[in-house]
Amino acid sequence: MIIQADHISMRYVMATDRGQSLKEFVVKSLKGKIHYEYFSALDDVSLSIEKGEVVGIIGHNGAGKSTLLKIIAGILRPTEGTIGVQGRIVPMLELGSGFDYDLTGRENIYLNGAVLGYSKEFLQAKYQEILDFSQLEKFIDMPIRNYSSGMLMRLAFSIATVVTPDILIVDEILSVGDGDFQEKSKNKMLELMSGGTTVLFVSHSIGQIRELCDRVIWLDHGKVKMIGSTQEVCDAYERRGIQ
Repeated sequence: MIIQADHISMRYVMATDRGQSLKEFVVKSLKGKIHYEYFSALDDVSLSIEKGEVVGIIGHNGAGKSTLLKIIAGILRPTEGTIGVQGRIVPMLELGSGFDYDLTGRENIYLNGAVLGYSKEFLQAKYQEILDFSQLEKFIDMPIRNYSSGMLMRLAFSIATVVTPDILIVDEILSVGDGDFQEKSKNKMLELMSGGTTVLFVSHSIGQIRELCDRVIWLDHGKVKMIGSTQEVCDAYERRGIQ
């Protein structure tokens, strides 16, 4: 198994007292009068993913999809349970994470590439390839705070996929940008898949899930509702009218 999650839970503690000043909060806290409630983002989730699989993750907003991906990527540590991951992970979870919006696109190629673990020498060698794929030649020396969401996605995707990772984690990123680049990104993902990359793919587009995925995990309120073949799970998901 390239990914093995056993009985993963993720709970957050939230203070129920709202609308109070910092002074009031500190005083109540010292007196033990702050009341807390617990929110469970994931509840006893177990799954196994084989090398080379393309696995879709579906569910309503707040079902726990992004939390699960962040745990697999090592960004979050679960409250309970264990997670085992083998190989190099490239997570594409939040558009523009790892970017400095005051720097140019060119500077962010080196910054974001370093965040992903690429050396300066490697990025210099791959710079033109990244630039060509992103189609941002005219804008590469512009501060990225002036980029549209589609331009940011082009840059992030181009940097992340310049190598072939063992595991690629994609959270809704293919839904951003123009149609031509969405098609180009999909083709790049297909190329990575054919090379043996394991892909975890979150999308609200059941059409994309059906087209790209071998298996599907359906999360509902932090629990695994169903794991199975793409057709079986997507059919059940759509029959229940959850979209």
